[in-house]
Amino acid sequence: MPRVRLGAVGYLNARPLVYGLDASHEFDLRFDVPSKCAELLHEGAIDVGLIPSIEYNHPITRTEYAIVPDLAIASNGPVASVAIYSGKPMGEVRSIALDTSSRTSVALVRVLCQREFKIAPRLEHRGADLSEMLTACDAALIIGDNALVEDGGQTVEKIDLGDLWTRTTGLPFVYAFWAGRHRSLSAHDVDALQRARDRGLRHTDDIAREYFVSAPERQAMGARYLRDNIKYSLGAQERAGLELFFRYAVEAGAITRAEPLRFF
Repeated sequence: MPRVRLGAVGYLNARPLVYGLDASHEFDLRFDVPSKCAELLHEGAIDVGLIPSIEYNHPITRTEYAIVPDLAIASNGPVASVAIYSGKPMGEVRSIALDTSSRTSVALVRVLCQREFKIAPRLEHRGADLSEMLTACDAALIIGDNALVEDGGQTVEKIDLGDLWTRTTGLPFVYAFWAGRHRSLSAHDVDALQRARDRGLRHTDDIAREYFVSAPERQAMGARYLRDNIKYSLGAQERAGLELFFRYAVEAGAITRAEPLRFF
């Protein structure tokens, strides 16, 4: 049987979901930024992708995707790796520079600007260099490993978007999940992905140590992040948070429609 082509996110937070899959005979695994994973899935270059959740409502094609059950990258409180950095109160922000590695985080910014900050800032796509971003704009969105290790300094406030979402909605936030075309995974494949997650969660120290092999001072921080900040289940509460986010994203103009959740 041909191997299933998997496209995974290269960030630390995705590593527990793919633990051991690089040695699997069932999957071919590649790593990219979240937006690239989605692009590859839309193009049919991979069978299943760990895609930003907003990409499930993809405007590029009308292909219906299915989600792998019980697997996600989510948070229920502070996430530590998705944040807005601002040198002024958010109510005074008129422009935000965006790290566009994930459309989900960009959509979340639009939702929170409309619903919580009550602002309509100009949004600019820029590289993930905080100093340059804050020179060009009043605030900046940084995600992934860059946000995990960037505190912003004494004059810049770091606003954790996972924490803000949960405090204002009472629900978890789902950043990404495995999705693909129907029939691209068998029941055995789904079980293999779930078992990879379970193995990964038993080896968070090993994952962080290997990921930060050249920066040992970050290894303990990375392990805590995987254990305490990131959640890897897609249960009833996560699904409720996901559906609410999709609805808010439509209202904010980030997507045109919210697809019903479908599972393998």
